[in-house]
Amino acid sequence: MKKLLLINPVGRKSGYLVSKYSTFQPLNLAYIAAVTPSRWEIKIIDENIDEFKFEEADLIGITGFTSSINRAYEIARMYREKKIKVIMGGIHISMLPDEALQYADAVVTGEVEEIWNQVITDFENNRLLHRYNGPRINLSLTPIIPRHDLLHPNYFWNSVQTSRGCPFNCNFCSVSRYLGREYRQRKVDNVLNELAQIKGKYITFIDDNLIGHGPESRNRAMELFEGMIGLGLHKKWWMQTSMNAADDEHVIKLAAQAGCMYAFMGFETLNQKTLQEMKKGINLKIGIENYKRVVARFHKYGIGVLGSFVIGNDHETPQYYKELADFLVTSGIDIVQISILTPLPGTDLMEQLQKEGRLIYQDLPKDWDKYRFSYVVHQPRGVEEDTVYMGNNFIKNKIYSFPFYQYRLLNSAYHIKDLINLYAIYKLNQSMKKSWQGTHYHKSVMPLRKATCL
Repeated sequence: MKKLLLINPVGRKSGYLVSKYSTFQPLNLAYIAAVTPSRWEIKIIDENIDEFKFEEADLIGITGFTSSINRAYEIARMYREKKIKVIMGGIHISMLPDEALQYADAVVTGEVEEIWNQVITDFENNRLLHRYNGPRINLSLTPIIPRHDLLHPNYFWNSVQTSRGCPFNCNFCSVSRYLGREYRQRKVDNVLNELAQIKGKYITFIDDNLIGHGPESRNRAMELFEGMIGLGLHKKWWMQTSMNAADDEHVIKLAAQAGCMYAFMGFETLNQKTLQEMKKGINLKIGIENYKRVVARFHKYGIGVLGSFVIGNDHETPQYYKELADFLVTSGIDIVQISILTPLPGTDLMEQLQKEGRLIYQDLPKDWDKYRFSYVVHQPRGVEEDTVYMGNNFIKNKIYSFPFYQYRLLNSAYHIKDLINLYAIYKLNQSMKKSWQGTHYHKSVMPLRKATCL
């Protein structure tokens, strides 16, 4: 029996990877395992959890995000030096296949499920091609359940994906280019079957938008939540969704009854012009003045809010960072993610900044290590690089310091009555704080208040 080794590389543990409460499973490898012929032995090596140790195998499959791609190339090099074939896939490889082919024997772009059998057959017959392009699959007609049994058992969250694709086209996101703008959904019965098979209690729905956009996707979300309630699954879970989900109270109420602990939403900025540049149409439609109402709508049903914001945009000022810090204290947002604007391969933002010659780190692929949302990798207009780092420090100093941190946690306790949900919110706040404290700029950059007299 031939052996397939599937590897999830992690170059440096930062961001969500610093805590088990913010790390989730590499489900893409479990999907590959699910469509691999039974004549193969399969093992997943996951650097999220385990230290990598070289293992013999007949074939290697490696996935790769941009921030960890150099680690992926490093592991690929180890195996190719041993004359073991390496196949690479994932979002970075799909955006930059020519780069990846310098380090792999073959690359798979797009979605792997319907092309993987051909890849395996070609390898077995010694006719492996350099490139394979996986088509976007019809999830409603492809009832594949990933191999959860091969994923590391030490994860707190069990990953589940119920849909692919995103109808929106935010300029800093490559999801719509990678997975398409058509919102493709699995049948609810198939998802419920997978959920019932998972022994763990805590679920991460890794969909880019679990509730979706439009009546059809909302009806499907309600059917899913009603199914979870009806089966008595008693799972606790979180989701990503857009702010427009707050428009339908019944959907939110059902989500809470089905076990939703908190929802991740991209608020992004308090500046309308920046929202327009980001192409965040939903946020513009709802209006920045209604951000707090969105939070209150989820709080009404005991669901916490993880709010994502992006700094490092053109023409930001120290005054803006002060206003954002004040907003985050009073908004009711339970968990805060602040990222530095990062142009990733395949995004409109990357293409724009390349044309304008504004990238700071261009020694690629070496400099991909900087593209992890904690470095200023391009020159914003009207903003100094250090000002962005100072702003980040100023905001996080405020939201994690006494008495503002305690106030935020007490506010969460007032609205989120469930003790398990509250504990998750607390642990995630601690994870975000720890992530910030581990950044390169945490202590090395002057606090904003000292630089600006704010």
